[in-house]
Amino acid sequence: MESLLTDRVAVVTGGASGIGREIATTFATHGASVVIADIQAAPREDGTPTHEVIERETSAEAVFVECDVTNRGDLEAAADAAENLGGLDVMVNNAGIVGPVAPIQDVDWAAYEQLRSINLDGVFTSCQVATERMIEAGNGGSIINMSSVAGLVGYANITPYNLAKGGIRLLTYGLAAELGAHDIRVNAIHPGIIETEMTRTDFPVVGGEDEADTLEGIPLARFGRPEDVANVATFLASDLAAYVTAESIVVDGGQVRTA
Repeated sequence: MESLLTDRVAVVTGGASGIGREIATTFATHGASVVIADIQAAPREDGTPTHEVIERETSAEAVFVECDVTNRGDLEAAADAAENLGGLDVMVNNAGIVGPVAPIQDVDWAAYEQLRSINLDGVFTSCQVATERMIEAGNGGSIINMSSVAGLVGYANITPYNLAKGGIRLLTYGLAAELGAHDIRVNAIHPGIIETEMTRTDFPVVGGEDEADTLEGIPLARFGRPEDVANVATFLASDLAAYVTAESIVVDGGQVRTA
């Protein structure tokens, strides 16, 4: 396999589980050193921590940093770990939660604030930290923000999630305009329904009672797999995307069919 990310160093927030885990391991397969920044090392799916898998199965370096994205100090520590590996080249802002699933009038304010602090404020702060490091190094870079199809179209009963993911989309566009002069590219990925613990447990679509009806609305007639998203992230992190910035790439099997 061609190594697209040789000599790159990436931080992946939420890299212990699900999509983040797949992004981190795929990056490593393509030659990147990876910092797994998560609130816990153990994956939600059970099994070996991501950084240990990378070091066992690839020639890449990997470290775990305990990181709550609502804490700027934790994000700085993740960036410091990247500096120790050679310098931050790629920041993947993947950490997030589903948050409250309820009609808006029933949404608890504390639950809303928790979702916003993780899904939106955490991404904003991480982008600040990454930007400071990348500009100081002067080598350009790639920031990849994980949004959602919910950041493109509205879904009932997850209004706070829609709001945060939509905010990420516009944050991405604004930063791309600001940072292009520094050769820092900023893009967003909008996954559809991807088979992870989040879509099995937190917002149970995969394996849920409406699974068949949902699949009927997806032209490719299947749910996404974490590697479907990881492959797009690898492209955006690599020189193959050297002239790609301010883009929203939808990875949903055609479900939302955006113009």
